[in-house]
Amino acid sequence: MNDQTRVRGLWRQGLEVFVDNRLALAGVGIFVLLAAFSFLGPLFYGSDQVHTDLANVYLSPGTAGHPMGTDGVGYDQLGRLMLGGQTSIVVGLAAGLLATVVGTVWGAIAGFAGGWVDAIMMRVVDAMMSIPALFLFMLMAAIVTPTVPMLIVIIGAFAWLGPARLVRGEALSLRTREYVLAMRGMGGTGGRAVRRHIIPNAIGTVIVNATFQIADAILYVAYLSFLGLGVPPPAANWGGMLSDGLSDTFSGHWWLLYPPGIAIILIVLAFNFIGDGLRDVFEVRLRRR
Repeated sequence: MNDQTRVRGLWRQGLEVFVDNRLALAGVGIFVLLAAFSFLGPLFYGSDQVHTDLANVYLSPGTAGHPMGTDGVGYDQLGRLMLGGQTSIVVGLAAGLLATVVGTVWGAIAGFAGGWVDAIMMRVVDAMMSIPALFLFMLMAAIVTPTVPMLIVIIGAFAWLGPARLVRGEALSLRTREYVLAMRGMGGTGGRAVRRHIIPNAIGTVIVNATFQIADAILYVAYLSFLGLGVPPPAANWGGMLSDGLSDTFSGHWWLLYPPGIAIILIVLAFNFIGDGLRDVFEVRLRRR
């Protein structure tokens, strides 16, 4: 059996393991539906999310032209839910992937180098992890103007600490493997070892952790927006809608609170289900069953 056939066999086994996990498939389905709703929905359901309409505030669901009602400034709630989904998904995906990339590189270098390099790099991680992440996010969001790119940078700049520790642990075990020692004995550089051996062999841990990082990033966006530190109007995201709808709920305007809250719960659950499925895929015992 050549290497190409073996790789195809591993991919096929991994796909079978993933498909066997019903929750993982449900997670993929939920994410696809929410992404289609947020990005394709506006193509079929147009609404003005820029100009306020004070003549049509707090319309209840089912009103002609407004299936999910309107909010306190007249924005159509269904269209706003689509617009908010775009921001939440984009920021969550981009910030989660940024945190995964930075954490993977940092942890791989620290674990492979060892010694004083590892000590210094991981003390930086430990020091930053000792500060509550939400406090750091709030501090940075209060200092700078919270735009979509800035939210991605703020969340990604602090969410990489967890992946760094995970990959560093993988690197510590991988650097003593025979193929790494052989490559170094033939004159290979440390950078080549990290690029060609450490990171590729830790890819299972990296991919699984990336799904959880995306879920966490979406929650962080919701936290910041709930505290009034999200993207300013007329932009929207589900966390900001949740914050705005909380005060209106006591006035009986329930449709402003529950839809964004349910959307946040669903997408976070979806990525957690996908992460659990991917963890099974990269589990050696299951992959070789």
